[in-house]
Parts: sequence; C-alpha cells; structure tokens
Amino acid sequence: MKSIHIISFILVILGGLNWGLIALGDFVGSNWNVVNLILKSTPTTEAIVYLLIGLGTLVLLFTHKKGCDVCSTKSVQGTSQKTDAPMGM
Repeated sequence: MKSIHIISFILVILGGLNWGLIALGDFVGSNWNVVNLILKSTPTTEAIVYLLIGLGTLVLLFTHKKGCDVCSTKSVQGTSQKTDAPMGM
C-alpha cells in the first residue's frame, strides 16, 4: 500500500506542476504543457497519462488521512492527539 501511496503522490505533484505551467504559459502566450511537450502531441498517450494522474488523485483523496501524520488522529500513550499545526511546525 505504501508504494501505491508514493506513486499517487508523485502523480499528483506532477499533475499540479503541469497545471501550473499551463497557466503560466497561457499568461506569456506559450505552450508549457509538459505532458504535451514530452509526448509530442500523441492524444491517446496524453489521455492515458492524465487518467493515471486522476487515478492517483482519487487514491490520495480516499486513503491519505489514514496514513498521514498531520491529518490523522493518533493515540499517544492513551491520549488522543490531533495536530492542527501546519507541516514543519
């Protein structure tokens, strides 16, 4: 299950970066769609990549809270502890 979580996380990060680059490219009048640039405009392969990113997002959406130290409620020596602080704090 950990490997699925890691792969999903990577796919979501790549998808988010790609969307950000698409938006920046639109502002400057360029095509910064990394998936499109790497795959040389092959629509079927692009669709498969976007499908995998979407599936990775669904996996994280439904399983993230169980495995995340920040989002989940953990029991520490018989007491319930929930972390509301941002990561790194």
